[in-house]
Amino acid sequence: MAQKRLLSIVSPCYNEESNVEELYRRVVAVIEQYVQYDFEYLFIDNASTDSTVEKLKLLAKADSRVKIIVNTRNFGHIRSPYWGILQTKGDATIYLASDLQDPPEVIPQFINEWEAGYKLVLATKPVSQSNVLMHALRKLYYRALDFISDIPLIADTTGFGLYDKVVVEGIRAVNDPYPYLRGLICELGYEVKTIPFNQPRRLRGISKNNFYTLYDIAMLGVISHSLVPIRVASFLGFIFGGASIGLAALFFILKLIFWSKFPLGMAPIVIGMFFMFGVLLFFIGILGEYVGSIHTYVQHRPIVVEKERVNFDAEI
Repeated sequence: MAQKRLLSIVSPCYNEESNVEELYRRVVAVIEQYVQYDFEYLFIDNASTDSTVEKLKLLAKADSRVKIIVNTRNFGHIRSPYWGILQTKGDATIYLASDLQDPPEVIPQFINEWEAGYKLVLATKPVSQSNVLMHALRKLYYRALDFISDIPLIADTTGFGLYDKVVVEGIRAVNDPYPYLRGLICELGYEVKTIPFNQPRRLRGISKNNFYTLYDIAMLGVISHSLVPIRVASFLGFIFGGASIGLAALFFILKLIFWSKFPLGMAPIVIGMFFMFGVLLFFIGILGEYVGSIHTYVQHRPIVVEKERVNFDAEI
């Protein structure tokens, strides 16, 4: 008898005690329709301070298919989910958040498209019931990023989707310590099947995203997949530098010709200085983002450090 293929499901969590049990029930209800597959459900916890881990351990005790990784500390919203995906062993890996804004009921569509031959199936959220302003800003960001990116990117996706084993192996081979996952999977070049869904509002708990985490993701997407900002900085530097030299020469000539009738004044000097300093600081910040990304690569720090594993066949 042929061995069943394995489906891996990954959900990162941090202080999601009010959601993990319902998430588990809904995922299992969907997956158990597919008797032709075995499955594992991996929760990777980012050192929750509530009862999330205790509830996960009860689920794991009752169901050996539930696996848990608990991190020693909160390693952030990028590294922990990425590490969880890398730990899967399935023929396909399904990633969804633990806040129930990624509805498990979409999973059958992922599996159907995977069975039809797609290696990468991603959910997109053209409509969201969450904050209207934030959703509009995200859409604008995705359009801008796609415009400046070296490769076509998938807009309106959070990473919620199915990744064939060859995609996961490709991600693993890149060995990026701090990836913009939504861009990295597009770098691999596999045809992407998109499935639109209406993202529901978070019903329980609070979002772990704040201005800094959203800014972090946004800047990571830009510096990981485009050299346009740094080239624009260089281009504008040449333009402003040339214009400054030209204006200085012009003022010098006018002053020589109209020595007593051409007062320089402080206003243009002060305005010009503040303008140039503003431009310089802005582009130094952009340069710093690229340097910071390089610094992250060369440090060779672990993606996460694990405190414990539950229901894994072997020790780390």
